[in-house]
Amino acid sequence: MSDNLIHTLSSLGDSETMSADVARLHDRLVERASATGSLDLGYRVVDSPVGRLLLAATDDGLARLAFESEDHDAVLDSLATRIGSRILRDDKRFDELAHELDDYFTGRRRTFDVPVDLRLAHGFRLEVLRHLRDIPYGHTESYGQVAASTGRATAVRAVGSACATNPVPIVVPCHRVVRSDGSLGGYLGGLAVKRRLLDLESAA
Repeated sequence: MSDNLIHTLSSLGDSETMSADVARLHDRLVERASATGSLDLGYRVVDSPVGRLLLAATDDGLARLAFESEDHDAVLDSLATRIGSRILRDDKRFDELAHELDDYFTGRRRTFDVPVDLRLAHGFRLEVLRHLRDIPYGHTESYGQVAASTGRATAVRAVGSACATNPVPIVVPCHRVVRSDGSLGGYLGGLAVKRRLLDLESAA
């Protein structure tokens, strides 16, 4: 399957007025591309209490979760460069994650079970992201505490950078990392989103 055809079908998959016939064709081609290993990424956009979220996954798991403020088109362009240009909208692949996100936002879920592909993170940043998944729901750690947990107590700024570039926020909960004085620090989705996530977890 050519990259041009996949790009065209990706555009068709985004159309609000896509006909049933074209939708069926799109689904068959997504299945064919996945079965033949000619698809680098599938993606879907879902609604949430913190805005529309772009979900993008490889065969290994969720590789990117992007907030609306990041510009989903720009994120897909970046993924095409960093992972591969063969990208199609694939709603079915994300049914499980969509349900888990719904359960999380309604307070019925505290951890995510879907596989995660952290290929976009490397070195110390990857080490930090792996630690973030161990911070319990409803708890926070300071940037300094996270740095110390990696054995590099002075790498506070590097921890901040790892959180700021986390490719799969919410699922890998960088919102649970705050400043040592309890203030929020930064957040890719914006401080209002970070506060909302922390308030959601503290209320459970």
